[in-house]
Amino acid sequence: MSLWRVHVELEDRPGRLGELATVVGKAGCDIVSLHVVGEPSDDGAVTDELLVRVPDDVDAGTLVDAIGSAGIPCTLLVRADAAELSDAATTALALARMVAADPGSAPRAVATMLRARLVAAEAPAHPHSHTLRVGAQQVRLGRAWPFTATELSRAAALLELSAQLGLSAPRRAAPCDDRILLLHDGSEVRLRPATVDDALLVAALHARCSPETRLARFGSPTPRLAPGLLQAVLAGENGGQAVLASTAEGGSAVGLVTLQDRQDDTLMLTVVVEDAWQGRGLGTALVRRAVDLALTAGAEAIAASSAVGGDMRLARLLRRAGLRPTARLIGDSVVVRAPLVTAAVAG
Repeated sequence: MSLWRVHVELEDRPGRLGELATVVGKAGCDIVSLHVVGEPSDDGAVTDELLVRVPDDVDAGTLVDAIGSAGIPCTLLVRADAAELSDAATTALALARMVAADPGSAPRAVATMLRARLVAAEAPAHPHSHTLRVGAQQVRLGRAWPFTATELSRAAALLELSAQLGLSAPRRAAPCDDRILLLHDGSEVRLRPATVDDALLVAALHARCSPETRLARFGSPTPRLAPGLLQAVLAGENGGQAVLASTAEGGSAVGLVTLQDRQDDTLMLTVVVEDAWQGRGLGTALVRRAVDLALTAGAEAIAASSAVGGDMRLARLLRRAGLRPTARLIGDSVVVRAPLVTAAVAG
């Protein structure tokens, strides 16, 4: 049997739901869940979402015809996944618990709640997309069918929970070199030196990134950083430095750039930006901040490595920061190196 998501416009009158169940059953199908996803229209009808099991020998179009024969409009028919059979209220509570533990996970939680995908600002348009804005947070979502006002209000409530948790979190005293950065889309982030106290924030950032982003930046798609590596980077061992980009209220980390010593007066660079925050100019700003630190430390160049066959986004970031990177193959890695004299002259 296959599982299908069906939206129907159901009148609010006695017996109407029973009529719907009857015609679905006569078509040989089984309703396994039902909940309201739309607000009442002028005539009192509401949009209900059904998950329906359809036998392999029954065409899904037959289901739509059966529903229509009862005078019930069917506005959506798309394939569904068995994972969506979980109770909606239980799922919402689990997502709220996840956001409470890590406010920065709110964009992914909202996407899960709405069965949508996070869409980058520069990505091609989805059949149906919507941008939610709550405070400094902006989340762009896309999926194959329209969003309803009821669904969007639930998602906004989850984002508001994240914002409130961020505001109520204890704030550290702002160092004198903290910077508030205005991104291309109007959202704000705070750039500040990272310390060992940020280990949980950075670990959560790493876990939220997609496997592709983790692979491109750290050479491994695993969602957990080695504790020793994380502490060494944030503690500044071996001359290392790190700059953290957090949401303006400081509740979640959304980006990180690190510099570590290497021979020949060259500092090794690593930069990561959470997927939902990419395409807004944050990566370029982090690289420019790293260049400032490298020049202050007396370095002559910065370098970064990626696996052979990996993307060249890092090289493009270095160019946007005013550098002139060159690449060469060393073993199984491509090492991108950029002298800092260009940045010093440009600055």
